[in-house]
Amino acid sequence: MLLISIITLGLAAIVADWLHCRRRGPGAPKSRLYLIWIVVTDLLPFAVLALGVLSPDNTSPVIMASMWMVWAWMAATLPRLVYYTFNFFGWRRTGMLLATALAALLVIGATAGRTRLRVSHTEVCSAKLPEAFDGARIVQISDLHLGTIVRPERELTRLADRINALQPDWVVFTGDLVNIRAEELDERAARLLGRIKAPVYSVTGNHDVGAYIKDSLHHPMAENLREVIARQRAMGWNLLDDETRYLHRGRDSISLTGLSFDPALRLLRHKRDLPATGLERAFAGVPTGLYNLTLVHVPQLRSKITAAGYGDLVLSGHVHAMQCKVRPWGRGWSPAALLYREWSGRYEDSDGKVLYINDGIGCVGYPMRLGARPEITLITLKRCE
Repeated sequence: MLLISIITLGLAAIVADWLHCRRRGPGAPKSRLYLIWIVVTDLLPFAVLALGVLSPDNTSPVIMASMWMVWAWMAATLPRLVYYTFNFFGWRRTGMLLATALAALLVIGATAGRTRLRVSHTEVCSAKLPEAFDGARIVQISDLHLGTIVRPERELTRLADRINALQPDWVVFTGDLVNIRAEELDERAARLLGRIKAPVYSVTGNHDVGAYIKDSLHHPMAENLREVIARQRAMGWNLLDDETRYLHRGRDSISLTGLSFDPALRLLRHKRDLPATGLERAFAGVPTGLYNLTLVHVPQLRSKITAAGYGDLVLSGHVHAMQCKVRPWGRGWSPAALLYREWSGRYEDSDGKVLYINDGIGCVGYPMRLGARPEITLITLKRCE
C-alpha cells in the first residue's frame, strides 16, 4: 500500500514538475542542473520499484536502500510541491519559506525523530487487581524492526539503558522484533537486548512470521517463524505462543496472556475487524475473575479478547502511528486514524478495561518519524475500589 501511494504521488510530482517547468514567469526553473535534479529525484520511486523487482530476495540491505531512497524522494519532492503550490498563486517567498521548513522537518524526522526515545507514563487502575500488585511497574516496547536500525550498537544500548533506568518489574514486547527475517536477530542484537535486566515477555507480529521474505523457496515462512521464536527464547525472553503464564507477587497472582500473530491474517492486518484465532488455546482454563493482562500485536483483536471476558489491560503495537503524528493536543492526529479506530496511546472502556497501543521503536517504509518518536511506555498498576 505504501509503495502504491509513493508511485501515485511520484506520477503526480512528475506532472507538477512538467507544469512548473513550462512556466515562463518568476520562479520558473532556468538552471540545467536544477532540471537534472528534478529528473533524478522524480525517478527515485521507480528505482525503488525496479530494485524490488530485480532483487532475487528482499534482504536487509535491499530494504534499507529502498527505505532511504523513499526518504530521499520525500525530502526532495514534497518541499518542491509546496513551493509550486504557493508560487502558482504568486506567493513565491511564502512558498520558499514553507518548503524550507518542510525540508528541515523531514531531515529532523530521519535523525533525532527516528532515534530520540520518548518515555510515556500511564496508570491503570482496577478493583480486580490484587493488593500485592498495587504499584507494580510494567515497561512496554514494540516494533523494533531490527533490520531497519541504522546503528544497532548505539541505539539498542540506549534502549536497554532507558528501560533499566525505569526499574520495571516486567518488560513486555508486543511484536515485530525483526523486519524481514530471523537473521536480523543476530548475536550482536541478542547481546544488546539481553542487557535488559527485568524478565521480558513477548509475542510475535506480522513481520516476525516471514510474510515479507521474497525468496520463500529457500526461506519458508514457517521456518523463519520457528527461528524467530527460538532466538528470542535463547536470549532469555519468554515468548508467549497463544498461552498464558501467571505473574506472582507474594501470595497474589495475575494472568499474562500472549497471542501470536496468525500468518493467515497477514493480508488483513490493516482491517478494522479481524477474525480472532488462538483465543481458546490461549485462555484455556484461565479464570475470568483473575486480573488479566493480554499482549497482542494487532490492536483490532482487542474487542474479541474483552468479549471473551479477558483483557483488563491489553497491550498492542503494530500501527506506529504511521510514523507521522501531529500532536498539538493529547493523542493528536495521524493518517493512521483513517485506517484504525484505535491507533495510538491509551483507550479506556466504560467498564475500566484499558487498551494501550505503543508507537514502536523501529521504522517501516521510510526511515523517519515525525511527531511519533520511538516510544517506551511505563505502566503503573494501581488497585482501586
